[in-house]
Amino acid sequence: MPKNVEIKNDWTTDEIDETRAVSRAITIPVSISIEGKQKVLSFSQVEAILKKARFISLEPCWCRLKLKNCDAPVDVCICTDEEAKLAITEREGHEATLNEAMAALEKSHKAGLVHMAFARKGYDVYSICSCCSCCCHSMAAITRFGYDRDFVEHSDVIAVHHPETCKNCQLCVSKCHFGAWDVVGGKSRLYSKKCGGCGVCASFCPTGSIELVSRKKDSGKTWVKEEGIWVLVDAKT
Repeated sequence: MPKNVEIKNDWTTDEIDETRAVSRAITIPVSISIEGKQKVLSFSQVEAILKKARFISLEPCWCRLKLKNCDAPVDVCICTDEEAKLAITEREGHEATLNEAMAALEKSHKAGLVHMAFARKGYDVYSICSCCSCCCHSMAAITRFGYDRDFVEHSDVIAVHHPETCKNCQLCVSKCHFGAWDVVGGKSRLYSKKCGGCGVCASFCPTGSIELVSRKKDSGKTWVKEEGIWVLVDAKT
């Protein structure tokens, strides 16, 4: 999780297991184009899901309202279709346009949050949340409860570090919710096996030294690119 975040309140194992039983979280990669020091954020994958929706709602993030471990944006949880109607009638949701939903995603992305889609067993995606590891139950399951990919499916892209252009500002270390970055010998170091592929590190990198590349799958294995070299990693680890 991001550095210097204090976990004042946390979930119980029973709460984590209860949520795990009814939904599956899928990390959505954020498509990012970086030219020089300018970052152009594209939410095309999220937008594609929302464009198919017949009805959209926005509501407060109940994880952050419950735990209150950070000051990240709250009114950023998006539901679609029947779940959106439930959000309005049974919770604190309100109807939103596509533009309003995308604006909420942009706000949460600028806050360094991870965009995840949730799908009930046997159903399509019904909500998209912007999560922090200090409050979100799904991110907590990865970072503190040991569920990792059993609970959250990593995206189909992965971060690659280019140290030759890195200025070692270590924003990647301070922003990563998956704990995939650390400081080794005074320099930023990427641990690819932990990378969820959310794209937060790439979007905050001021020199464009972090690239998102496709994960290559072959017979249950995953190939990742580390410092310019493709490395075979067991997909289950």
